Amino acid sequence: MKVTVVGAGAVGATCADNIARKQICDELVLVDIKEGVAEGKAMDLMQTAQLEGFDTRIIGSTNDYSKTAGSSVAVITSGIPRKPGMTREELIGINAGIVKTVTQNILQYSPDCIIVVISNPMDTMTYLALKSSGLPKNRIIGMGGILDSARFRFYLSQAIACSPNDLQATVVGGHGDTTMIPLTRLATYCGTPVSNYLDAETLKKVAADTMVGGATLTGLLGTSAWYAPGAAGCALVEAIVRDEKKMMPCCVYLEGEYGLNDICIGVPVIIGRNGWERIVDFQLNDEEKAAMQKSADAVRNMNNVLSTLTI
Repeated sequence: MKVTVVGAGAVGATCADNIARKQICDELVLVDIKEGVAEGKAMDLMQTAQLEGFDTRIIGSTNDYSKTAGSSVAVITSGIPRKPGMTREELIGINAGIVKTVTQNILQYSPDCIIVVISNPMDTMTYLALKSSGLPKNRIIGMGGILDSARFRFYLSQAIACSPNDLQATVVGGHGDTTMIPLTRLATYCGTPVSNYLDAETLKKVAADTMVGGATLTGLLGTSAWYAPGAAGCALVEAIVRDEKKMMPCCVYLEGEYGLNDICIGVPVIIGRNGWERIVDFQLNDEEKAAMQKSADAVRNMNNVLSTLTI
């Protein structure tokens, strides 16, 4: 079993580290465009093998996709973060070219692989990967909802003073500060509604904190986060490779589900060896449906930028 991670930056390297430690695959390929970076990080990671007790073989490659041949799953983390003064059109224009090229390169050598998209803006990049590749919709998955839901559980655990492992809490919608929808109504603590433990005002604050979770970390770190995004990417890869049939909120292509068409956006799906295998209907109430429609409108506005680009 082979897995490829494209982009050896902080998120990609952390994702690779998690995959190796969990021995999810026999061979892991780390690819980057910058000379020597992937090779160096692969070597550094391999030097932890004896210390961490894993046997996964890690290979680094500077833009040589032939080394990725036969990958079952490929994770795309490559792209640039939005910089001060940069418009969303500029960000999409740069990252769209990167994601499209990476997708084509991966499929040249691994035509049967499942592609996991982490690059931002993630909903739009997932849509681009699907449309430009021509792959069946179940083989293109955006990771964002898994990360957002982990952050939701963190903020809930802080408010309740409990373990995040005792919580079930899901974020749907777009992967953005104004587009994600933390489903506080459906969140539970050991099978009981979190509203039994938190008042409405506190739940509202938890949802608000979740929505700006990424921006909060960027403000503190001066750059995007990497530990949680890398771990979230690994969790998705693990569910695919080990055919876990886990329910995870992921960005996938909708054709009528949740009342939406021709869009990639976060919804609960069952993840297994075939990628995402079915969409789960959470039976949203009217308020949540309205929020989902608003989120979809914002994602579509981002997607519309793709039609203006030459990539």
